[in-house]
Amino acid sequence: MSATINGGAAANSAAPVSAPPKIETQVTLNGKVIAITGANRGIGLGIAECCLVNGASKVYSIDLAEPGEEFHTVSKQYPGQLFAISADVTEEKTVTAAIDKIIEESGALHGMVVNAGRTNHKSALDFTQQEIEQLFAINLFGAFYCARAAARAFIKHGVKGAIVFTASMASYRPNKRVPSAPYGASKAGVRNMTHTLAMEWAKYGIRVNSVSPGLVNTAMTYWVPQQPDWEQQLKYYGGFPRLAEVQELGGAYVYLLSDAASYTTSIDIPVNGVIGSMFTAFTNLRIRTPSC
Repeated sequence: MSATINGGAAANSAAPVSAPPKIETQVTLNGKVIAITGANRGIGLGIAECCLVNGASKVYSIDLAEPGEEFHTVSKQYPGQLFAISADVTEEKTVTAAIDKIIEESGALHGMVVNAGRTNHKSALDFTQQEIEQLFAINLFGAFYCARAAARAFIKHGVKGAIVFTASMASYRPNKRVPSAPYGASKAGVRNMTHTLAMEWAKYGIRVNSVSPGLVNTAMTYWVPQQPDWEQQLKYYGGFPRLAEVQELGGAYVYLLSDAASYTTSIDIPVNGVIGSMFTAFTNLRIRTPSC
């Protein structure tokens, strides 16, 4: 049969189909440089530790607070691999400067975990204007600034980087015992931003995802198990009868930062010990339903 069918010689002169990309099947951060906001303690430090365990060459904490004993303990376990840089996530220029410093020192940046945040639980009628503005300044505006600063660096240096936000199960539904309308709203904004930025930045090869932790054992949640009816609450909610340890969140972040997730973008991974999982599944279904 003649080769001139379907376009003749013109078809033969077309540009060859590019080879498929090399697929990474191992979940590893081998050789990657990762930045994590708010990683001097708590969830951020747990994520940093998991990144280092899984092969990250260097992890930088971008935080306004001074590193404490916990940070120095992990740093001693990974000498020359864990660093702290001071920056205010509510000021985009300071985050940009921190990222520039990371790239200058390490030669690259492959992933950004946008984790810095604050919480404040009280009745909506009791919040002051200052408290509301502080929550949104860090949890939502700061998250946007950090993601944008990282994306600009990835684009500038031709890196197909990964951005992972820390959202919250509070972004799906309120907690009757510890209500916080501004906190839940700010974290819901983070999840929406995840989907929108993933769509905008896919053309640059940048992946954007989020993780929604449930109740995690940190300095901010010490009071949770001390409630007199805590055991009864656990029976009501079901799931694992305890709070998560910070390191138990890390696997979700490591996967999303890794090349094994090269085709994974615009998703949220709830890490909540099964509490609220039915609601989460329903909400995720609605997110993927085309709008009218």
